[in-house]
Parts: sequence; C-alpha cells; structure tokens
Amino acid sequence: MNLLKALATISSMTLLSRILGFVRDFVIARIFGAGMLTDAFFVAFKLPNLLRRLFAEGAFSQAFVPILGEYKNKGGEAAARQLVDHVATLLFLILLVVTLLGMAAAPVLVFISAPGFAADPGKFELTVELTRITFPYILFMSLVALSGGILNTWSRFAVPAFTPVLLNLSFIGMALFATPYFDRPVLALGWAVFLGGLLQLVFQLPSLKRIGMLPRFSLDWKDAGVRRILRLMAPAVLGVSVAQVSLLINTIFASFLGTGSVSWLYYADRLMEFPAGMLGAALGTILLPSLAKYHAGEKFDDYSRLLDWGLRLTLLLAAPAALALAIIAVPLITTLFHHGAFTAVDVFKTRDALVAYSIGLLGLILVKVLAPGFYARQNVRTPVKIALLTLFVTQMLNLALIGWLKHAGLALSIGLAACLNALLLYRGLRRHGIYTPQPGWPVFYAKLAVAMLVMGSALWFAGGAAADWIRWSLSERLLRLALIVSLGAAIYFTTLWLTGFRLRDFKRRAAE
Repeated sequence: MNLLKALATISSMTLLSRILGFVRDFVIARIFGAGMLTDAFFVAFKLPNLLRRLFAEGAFSQAFVPILGEYKNKGGEAAARQLVDHVATLLFLILLVVTLLGMAAAPVLVFISAPGFAADPGKFELTVELTRITFPYILFMSLVALSGGILNTWSRFAVPAFTPVLLNLSFIGMALFATPYFDRPVLALGWAVFLGGLLQLVFQLPSLKRIGMLPRFSLDWKDAGVRRILRLMAPAVLGVSVAQVSLLINTIFASFLGTGSVSWLYYADRLMEFPAGMLGAALGTILLPSLAKYHAGEKFDDYSRLLDWGLRLTLLLAAPAALALAIIAVPLITTLFHHGAFTAVDVFKTRDALVAYSIGLLGLILVKVLAPGFYARQNVRTPVKIALLTLFVTQMLNLALIGWLKHAGLALSIGLAACLNALLLYRGLRRHGIYTPQPGWPVFYAKLAVAMLVMGSALWFAGGAAADWIRWSLSERLLRLALIVSLGAAIYFTTLWLTGFRLRDFKRRAAE
C-alpha cells in the first residue's frame, strides 16, 4: 500500500469528522454558549475522554500494535488471533470494573479535576451527573481502539478513520432534537457521548469479522504477549499522553479562573485538534505498523528513511497550519462559534487561547510522529523520561504564565512544553542511532520558509479587521473565510511547486 495514499485516506476521513465536529461545536455554542452549563459538560466529558486518550489511543495502542504486528509476521494469523482474544477479554474485564468504579466515584473525580466547581453546589452536582452518564465512554472507546489497532495492522485504515464521525453525528442529533425532552437540556450532551461511543464500537465489528479477527472470550492471564503489552503500557501512559495529562491539570487551573475559561480553552483546543488530528494522528497511525514491521525484520535503514519521510511531511503540512491558525484566528472563531449565546467577548477570549496553542502546534504534531520511533522498537524508557520532564516544565510554565495571561497562559504552557518534548524525542532518536537525516534538509527548510512567508503575508492582508468579522452575517463570514482559506492554500502549494516540490517525491510504500 502507498503510504501517501493511506495518509490521504485517513486525513480525508478525519477531515469529514472534523467538519462535523465543527458543526457539533457550532450547534453546542449556539444553544448553550460558553458558561456554567458548558463548563460542567466539558469537565464531565474531559475525564473519560482523557482516559480514552491515555489508555486506549495512547499507551494501549502504542504497546499493542507493535506486538500484534510481530505476532502476525512471525507466528501467522493464528497466533495473532489468539493474542487478540486474550487481550480483548482482559481489556473488557478491566475496563468494566474501571467504568463502574468511575461512575460510583464521580463526586470525588469531579472535585479532583475541577475543585473550583465546589464553590457552586448546583454546578458541581450537574457535573457529577454528567460524569456518570459519560463515563462508560472509556469502555466503548478502549474496545474501539483495540479493533482499530487490529484493522490498522491489516492495513484497513479507512474504517477506523471514519469511526469518529459517528460521535459527532450523535452530538448533533441529540443537541438538535433531544434537548427538549430533558429537564436540564445539557444532559442530552452527556447521553450523546454514551450513544456515540456505543455506535463507534458496533460500527467496527463487521470489519473485524471480515478479516477473521472478531474477538472471542478467552481469558489467559499467563499469555506472554499479554504480559508484554501490560509491561509496555504502564510507563507508556506518560510517554505517549503527557499532553492529555497537561490538559486535565489545565482544567484544574482554569476552574479557578473566571466563568467561561474552561469553555474558551475547549473551543480553542477543538480548532487546534483539526490539524493535529488530520496530520499528527494520521501520520502516527500509518507509521507505527510499518515501523514495527521494519524493526521485526531488522531493516534499520528502511526504519530511518520512513521516519525521515514522516518528519518532512509533518513540517510541510503542520508548520503552515500553525501559522494560519494564528493569523486567521478571529475569522475562524467568529464563523464557527459566534452565534446565539456565544458573545464577542467569547470570540476574543477564545482567540487568545488559540494563538497561544498555535505556537506549540508543530511540537504537538511532531510528538505524534517521533514517539512511534521509540515504541515500534518497544523502547519505553526514553520517552517516559522525556514525558516526566515535559510534564514538570508544563506546570512550571502554568505557574509562571497564568497570572499574566490567564487562560491563554495555560494554552501557551502546553504548546511550549510540547516543543520541548519533540526536541528531546528527536535528540534521543539521533543519539541512539535510530534515525539519521537523509540528504537535502537545508534546502527543504529554505523552500518551506519561503512558502510560509508568502502564504502568511497573503493571509495577513486578506484577513481584515476583527470588528468586521464580528458584525458580518454568517453567510458573509462563510464566503470570506472560504476565500481566505482557499487563497492561502493555493498560494502555499503554488510556491512550493515553484521552488521544486513535486507530489511524486513523497510517495512511499508500506512495509510488507
């Protein structure tokens, strides 16, 4: 399979999911605005969503996929099937217990994750109720991550990439049509999370059945593969998901700030996740199985060249995305969210957070590309050391910046620490001899800088005044934003073409 084609497939599915995600946020912002109700829901959803990223898409996937690939390559599909059965059974039982405990301990979890809410009993009680409704999401999504890891190992990238669309459809449907049936309409969002998680799991089961990998109940605590996965998972929680831990800690800080701070950070994070998901998550998804196969086959030169390919694509696509987010922050926020209860003040507060996030966007995406370089080799020690240092630096930056920049300081601390994380991961890959840069990097940097300078200048002049975006109608904003985005993309890629970049230069086959 052509990895560039696989990347395009995953990115296109992710684009669809992100577009629907913005529709979802548009609907939520219009109906609920940015206040007590959304603060309660976003905190309630953040904890199971964090656990999903930590254990399901983070530590579990990074530990499971390399070992599953090794079993498939060396032992055949029968050995892989047995491993899948044992892992799926143990994962289900553990997560069932975690889910029940989480629902029972919801008041404690809310107090820990948003202690500032305790000053408002109504807000605290609502957050607890929403947490209990949304907590089973971790069970559903961990099993979705298991099935997604299996399908990706079999190079079935499209189905896992499309799956998140169902969560957004659930949000949109429940927000638009179910809210009148709840005494407290925001509860509809909690049930949307529950329904969306269940739909995503059910959607992937037929694809697992088609490749003969639908898990069967088979508990074996002594399975060597299961034990290896568990040993890799424990430290990988920090190594892969330090950014998510930082987001949770930021919520704690934000809960002590003014009403709306949690929501402003959420909406800015949603915009930042658009390129992060399309590029970082997509590249990490297609790189890990091939890197694991190269490592199992001791093809170390191919391993290094594949990492080089991933890094060049990341810089080529993520660097201009970060610059564009900062320059056209107000046009994006007003078009997507400035409706109904979402005020002009919310626009500028969210703008501040988004600009701060954009400074570290490249680092956040590079971490998703560089970390698989270690985990495909089942090396967890180096990323964990880097993660611990990064987490410490993030909190020091929080303390230094929150008094000066308020909620935007929290966003900036995550971005700056992510850049440090990426830099240290890169240094580790070089120092361990895992990655050797291919020729042509200085010329690559020069061409990239020229294209970004031209694109950034065009966006700056085309963006116009923030006050105009506040007063324009939705149709005018949509038209102008579409023109600006199209102009920026056209200028950027045209400049790249004029400097000598060609699409064929980035084609690469997946490991067989």
